[in-house]
Amino acid sequence: MSSSSTRPRIAVAGFLDESVTFINNQTPLERFKLVESSGAALVENYRGTNTGIGGILDVCERERAEIIPLFFSNGGAAGLTSDEAYEHYVERLIEGLRSAGKLNGVLLDLHGAMATPKRLDADRETLERVRAVVGPDVLVMVALDYHANIDEESIRPANAVFGYHFSPHTDMGSTGERAAECLFRALRGEIEPVCVLVKPGVMVPSIFSATSMEPLKSIVIESIEASAQRDRYLDVSIFAGFSYADVPNCGFSVVVVADRDRSAAHDIANTFSSQIWAQRKALSHLELVHSIEDGVDVAKKLVSKGRRPIVLLEHADRMHDSTYVLREILRRKVPRTAVPYLWDPEAAAEAASAGIGARVNLKVGGKSSERAGRPVLLKGTVTHAGPVTYRATGPYKTGSIVDLGLTAVIVDGSTMVSLTSMPMTAVDDDCLTQFGRSLEDFDYVVLRSKTHFRAFFEPAAAAILIVDTPDWGPADLNTLPYKHVPRSRVYPFAEFKA
Repeated sequence: MSSSSTRPRIAVAGFLDESVTFINNQTPLERFKLVESSGAALVENYRGTNTGIGGILDVCERERAEIIPLFFSNGGAAGLTSDEAYEHYVERLIEGLRSAGKLNGVLLDLHGAMATPKRLDADRETLERVRAVVGPDVLVMVALDYHANIDEESIRPANAVFGYHFSPHTDMGSTGERAAECLFRALRGEIEPVCVLVKPGVMVPSIFSATSMEPLKSIVIESIEASAQRDRYLDVSIFAGFSYADVPNCGFSVVVVADRDRSAAHDIANTFSSQIWAQRKALSHLELVHSIEDGVDVAKKLVSKGRRPIVLLEHADRMHDSTYVLREILRRKVPRTAVPYLWDPEAAAEAASAGIGARVNLKVGGKSSERAGRPVLLKGTVTHAGPVTYRATGPYKTGSIVDLGLTAVIVDGSTMVSLTSMPMTAVDDDCLTQFGRSLEDFDYVVLRSKTHFRAFFEPAAAAILIVDTPDWGPADLNTLPYKHVPRSRVYPFAEFKA
């Protein structure tokens, strides 16, 4: 844009969901509507937050752009996005772009691993439809999740895409900033971004996509340093992919955005892709995985030696309602245990109906699928019953609105279980402090996160014990019934390179 141009007009929108294709439960339109922000409320709710859309908005305001805020909604991480929800929001996106008038750019916050019953690569279709309506000359930049499943066709409609560097995603805001800054530099004529993608043919379970674990940590740090040490513009994103989506483009990707030089971008992408392939076996740490009984045994031994609190990580839970560890905790009467954010709207409503102070016998959890562990009988006293909404205080999604819906807390002796109506992952001590408790009150905390909890709990916990269960997010990918993943060309199913 020339110096005499008016303020750049930038459309902003976000539509995210991380879809486990093996699960029958779909994320419905109603779920997205419950957490939606649109128009001016989008800016008000997400300005200054550690989210992709927050980073986008911050740069747009800093650049004094005219923001056309469409909507933002995030279904979280669950089953397939319903086709109804997808079509509703993408139609709104397209109509919003059509009615926006002349645009200089579009900034999108997407996930990259959204799938619907009719679409294995929903985000690609979204970008294709955006490009069709805005035409070839409007810049389209996209912030994507680190766990995006993408290939060259997925991102072709965009001018450039940018992924979170870290998992836990403590840099979501800065990723949105990277996407927006690239767009504004291109509008000023400072750069002509080209975008290149290379796939090494490697998949890892989500539990081992944590970027604090070697050798992944060193690869990611080197990719960030490669961007920072260059005289010319360069941005490198390492995507781990989302292995619980049975899609053809599952697995790691390396994306390089450069100024004009596509050949150099290819070389850099190939370098990091080769590193990932070379470290393919070391990227999985199956030696760190415990069985349910062994995990509880080791945790009890550590507590007996004065080490507390211990995180028991039920990482294979994809719907926030697995009951394997809870059943073991109750069977063995393990004291001073917190089990936050077990998703069970029916049980939460039953407890709320009984009222605070009531003694209840509830069958909780294990209802999402045959792999979730079956409901468990929970006895205790209701100490909280009501809707819960707050802004996250931890390092993941800092400042974002967290809506648990109707929530009930059940206490039996020194054991506390919170039942939520909205599926949510406990990733910091908000899951305790919102109910007047703290980590000091517990020796054991049962979490269902994969990596995001590490930002808070790695320094706060005495130990983290990974407990494997038969749910839909196992540590051994060979146990899943993939149909669309090209097993002959992807590790750990095949060794296809020298």
